[in-house]
Amino acid sequence: MQALPLAQVLTLSNAQIVIEAAATLAFAASGLLAAARKRLDAVGVCIVSGLAAFGGGTLRDVLLDRRPFFWVEHAGWLWALLVLCVAAMLFLRTRHFAATERAMQWPDAFGLGLFAASGTQIALQADSPAVVAVLMGTMTAVFGGVLRDIVCNEVPRAFSDHQPYAVCAFTGAWVVVLGHRLGMDDWLGMVAGASCALLLRAIALWTGWQLPAWHTDEAPPRE
Repeated sequence: MQALPLAQVLTLSNAQIVIEAAATLAFAASGLLAAARKRLDAVGVCIVSGLAAFGGGTLRDVLLDRRPFFWVEHAGWLWALLVLCVAAMLFLRTRHFAATERAMQWPDAFGLGLFAASGTQIALQADSPAVVAVLMGTMTAVFGGVLRDIVCNEVPRAFSDHQPYAVCAFTGAWVVVLGHRLGMDDWLGMVAGASCALLLRAIALWTGWQLPAWHTDEAPPRE
């Protein structure tokens, strides 16, 4: 009778590792493209990619007092990031690939959904209340992209492009919580939450769906 819970734990653990690894890779790719657009050097490319890939999960681990940090626990991901950066720089130069803003959107959307799901599940495992778990998942999904844009001297897209971004992560995180409350297998809840966030973000990108912006009758302030 003890084998079933152990199998469930192993399944959940493996699912979390796969989802976090995929999310890290997706956000690293978005950081690479952002650095390429700004024509940064090799150090800049690695820093921007690392912030995008590890920033959100690090903030989550700090707030949950979770040690070691996820990228310390899986230090091989750091080597993978360095190899990816070097390979991508060589590829972009030889293929003359155009690192456009549109090219960044899809890896960013995948990372958003995956990190929202894994961050929420990790917070639930730490016995956080539902609303706290959702906020942790949202921060995990959004903060890496915010750091990426700040370092690239841009207003973070999560705040400025008016298309649903954090809202997508927020909704996907609640799907994870709902699945947990309904007794769904945790790995399946993560897949459902990630899929929901990704689908909402894809709809926003395809349709141009935008959130209401702040409008006033006042003239914009002078610089």
